[in-house]
Amino acid sequence: MLTEPRRRAYLSAMQVVHWLPRAELPFAAPSRAELLLPQTPPEAPLPVVEDAAAIAPAARPEAPTVRPAPRAKIDIPRPASLAKPAPAVLDSPEKPSEPRAQRVAPPRFALQLLRAGNCLLLVELATGQPFQSRDPSYLLLKDMLRAAGLPDAPQIVGEPVRWPMFTRGNMDQGPDAAREFLQAFVQARLEDSPSVCLWLVGLPAIRFAGQGDEHSYYQLLQVDSLGAAWALPGLELLMDEPQRKADVWKAMRQLMARWKPAQ
Repeated sequence: MLTEPRRRAYLSAMQVVHWLPRAELPFAAPSRAELLLPQTPPEAPLPVVEDAAAIAPAARPEAPTVRPAPRAKIDIPRPASLAKPAPAVLDSPEKPSEPRAQRVAPPRFALQLLRAGNCLLLVELATGQPFQSRDPSYLLLKDMLRAAGLPDAPQIVGEPVRWPMFTRGNMDQGPDAAREFLQAFVQARLEDSPSVCLWLVGLPAIRFAGQGDEHSYYQLLQVDSLGAAWALPGLELLMDEPQRKADVWKAMRQLMARWKPAQ
C-alpha cells in the first residue's frame, strides 16, 4: 500500500505532472478540481488600426492543431477488493491415487516361556538375555511361584522369543504380525501340554499374547485360542515398585484355586 508522499515521489521521478487514478486510492490526498478542467491558452487582444482597409477581413491562416502529449501510463496497484480473482484451475479428470499404507515400526521385546506345574508362564526378559540362577528378577519369580503353591524351579520351554525376528528384508514385523506369531507360538505349546492358567508377566506379554495393556494388571483375561490368562506387571517393575506386590498377592489368593490341587 503506497502512502501519498511515496506516491508523489514515484510520480515526480517519472516526470508525471498531472494524473488521475482509475479508482479511489487509500491514504491519498483529495484531488484538486481545477486540475481536472481542460486548460486553453488565453486569446491575444486585437490590435487597434486607423486605416479602414486594415479593418477589412483578411484571410487568416488556420492555426495548426496542437495535440496534447500522450499521457504516461502508470500502473497503480488495485485495492484487494477490486482485484480480479484468479481463474479457477480445473482439476484434471485423472483418478486420484490411493494413499499408501504407512508401515508401523516393529515393537521390540524378548519373552521367555516357562512351565511350573500345570501353568505356563510367558515372562518378559527386561535385559533380553535368558534367566540366570542368581538374577534378582529370577529369584523374585521363584518367590512368586512358591507363594502360589507351584514348583519354584520352572522348566524353560524353547528359546526366548525376540522381536523383531529379522533385521533386514521387507517382511512386515509390525504389532499385528508380532501378535499373530506370539499367539500361534503359545498355542502350539499349549497343544503339546495343556495349562490351566497362562501367566503373562510384563507388558509385552500382556499386549501381544493377551491383547491387553497396563490397565489389565492383576486381572484374569479370556484370550481366544489361549484360554484363561493372568496379567501381571514385569519383574523389573515389581522390584522398582515393591508396593505392587500387595496387589499381586491379593489377586493370587483369588486365583490360586485354579492351579492348586484340591486338598
